[in-house]
Amino acid sequence: MTRSPLSFPFTGRTRSTAAAIGPVNAPVLGPNNAPGLSPRSGHLAGLDGLRALAVIAVVLYHFFPALLPGGFIGVDVFFVISGFLITGLLVSEHTRTGRISLRRFWQRRVRRLIPPLIPVILIGCTIAFLIDGDVLVGLGAQLFGAATFGYNWVAIANDASYFSVNEPELLRNLWSLAVEEQFYLVWPLILLAVLLIRRPCVRLALVTALFVASALWMGVLYQPGADPTRVYYGSDTHSFGLFAGAALAVLLRRPSGQRNELPRLRPWLGGAALLAIIAFAFWLTEDGTATYRGGLVAVSLATAVAIWAGVRGGRFGRLLDSAPLRYLGERSYGIYLWHWPVLVLLQLLWPPSSRSGSLLPIGMLATVITLVLAGLSYRWLELPIRRVGARGSIRRIGALWTGPTRRRRLVAATAALSLLLFGGTTAAVVAAPVQTTAQLRIERGQRAMDAAHAAAAAEAARQFATAPDLTDGPITAIGDSVMLASAPELQATFAGMTVDASVSRGMYSADDILVALKAAGQLHPLVVIGLGTNGPITASELTEILRILGPDRHLVLVNAYAERNWTDGVNTMLADFAAGNRRVELANWHDTIAGRLDLLAGDHVHPGPMGGQLYADEVGGALDRLAAVPPLPDDSWLLSDPDAPRPAPYR
Repeated sequence: MTRSPLSFPFTGRTRSTAAAIGPVNAPVLGPNNAPGLSPRSGHLAGLDGLRALAVIAVVLYHFFPALLPGGFIGVDVFFVISGFLITGLLVSEHTRTGRISLRRFWQRRVRRLIPPLIPVILIGCTIAFLIDGDVLVGLGAQLFGAATFGYNWVAIANDASYFSVNEPELLRNLWSLAVEEQFYLVWPLILLAVLLIRRPCVRLALVTALFVASALWMGVLYQPGADPTRVYYGSDTHSFGLFAGAALAVLLRRPSGQRNELPRLRPWLGGAALLAIIAFAFWLTEDGTATYRGGLVAVSLATAVAIWAGVRGGRFGRLLDSAPLRYLGERSYGIYLWHWPVLVLLQLLWPPSSRSGSLLPIGMLATVITLVLAGLSYRWLELPIRRVGARGSIRRIGALWTGPTRRRRLVAATAALSLLLFGGTTAAVVAAPVQTTAQLRIERGQRAMDAAHAAAAAEAARQFATAPDLTDGPITAIGDSVMLASAPELQATFAGMTVDASVSRGMYSADDILVALKAAGQLHPLVVIGLGTNGPITASELTEILRILGPDRHLVLVNAYAERNWTDGVNTMLADFAAGNRRVELANWHDTIAGRLDLLAGDHVHPGPMGGQLYADEVGGALDRLAAVPPLPDDSWLLSDPDAPRPAPYR
């Protein structure tokens, strides 16, 4: 890939910029502003190290979510670096030549980003076709989003969730590349207008205003308790990091004829910013209000401080340029591209039934495979294209095969492999089912629940004409999508059960549902709650549920089976709470289904008909155990004989 050169005042060599998720640092400050540039390598100090830390955070978040629950903020670090590098490149070109070549800029971006992406898509889709099943669902829309640089908006239009673990979306990580690519398309046009303004402070104020507008728009559109994918994916709501980097580049790139030296940041400021980013990676949650109303903005600002401290030279930049971080930073683009498809495909090839449900071996294997593939991509694709362009790379590879016969064999083998991969990708799109097995089972449960509600409403209307005092039935069941998938079997097993189940529902929603049912007179003496699949729970939530039920109702809590980092904690909490209260019983769905994963959908969460019957049978067993608990003893005899011995207490 060819790149436009920038002069290096120290060496006379030329070098160019790269995308934030990529291997090359580039000077963005121009001939008169070169602090942080290494005389030997011409790279901006610290940026490779920041890239490395960012991609480590993202990979840990996906591979080992319990270790770094906020690791998704690594993408925001990438955004700031990208905005800084791209804006600096454009401003430097404008300062040198008085213009910006948009055609060359966009051409370089395409050449830089697309070649490493093509093998990821073709190889990933071909392997997905060989595996078949749920991973193919929606693949055509994903490819359309990748081809048009609009993956994020295609996902939003299709109601895809970044945070869903039930949908094996093969190319989900391309959303962030789409945000950057849209920035590359629009920002040069805006920057041309900004550069017409002569006063640097006004330029900086305008770019800062764009940063503030995007951050405020995210906070306004975010709805607590709802899936945050819209505000997380949106280019309008999640571009503040790019504008933060752009503002920093405008600040550091002083116009010709003015004082060029801005104050250096002391190393401890860079270190403090880096520690803040690490703290946010542990503290911020994917669905927390603090994340979308200030948290991600704070990450962007801390990243800008870290960049400033790094590129202005000194110990902080040299620390970030340590060899291991430099190595990972140079390969960060390939690592980011490969890590998610590798994880999705490994989870499908290595189901929980054959690995005791542990995520650790998959995470370790995925890490090794990702590093190998990213290394190959960097060595044989990214570096050659950056140095001599795409055509020059092809010629160099061909030169390794001396002799016309060997070259013809290489061309034939390459053509055959390309046709195979293109064919596999096409077949994957053609063979893609419309819905995942989990979606089919959830819809089956929804139909059964709707039919039962309609029948109950008709029966209630009939009974009202003759006996207004009668109630609908003895059991109220409230649950998530696992209960929803089991609804047909629950209603067939318990004739008087009313099921209220919904997708992505958590335990935090139970109190509002119970209060509404109680106010409507529809909360029955026996209550079944299965809400442990979609997030952690607290003792206070369970205590509040029991308070709402009152002293005359009994509760069955259904525990969870799912590959989630919170599942063990949820099940321990439910077991302890049930053991400590005589009005509560545990339905152990986890142990019941653990040995029968063949009865679950491809996501290894939602049961089919046979699994749904096991769910219903386990609930029935819990209800039987609850009914067998003897009533509380009558203590009225204490009034007449206070000295009499007390009977043994019940639990």
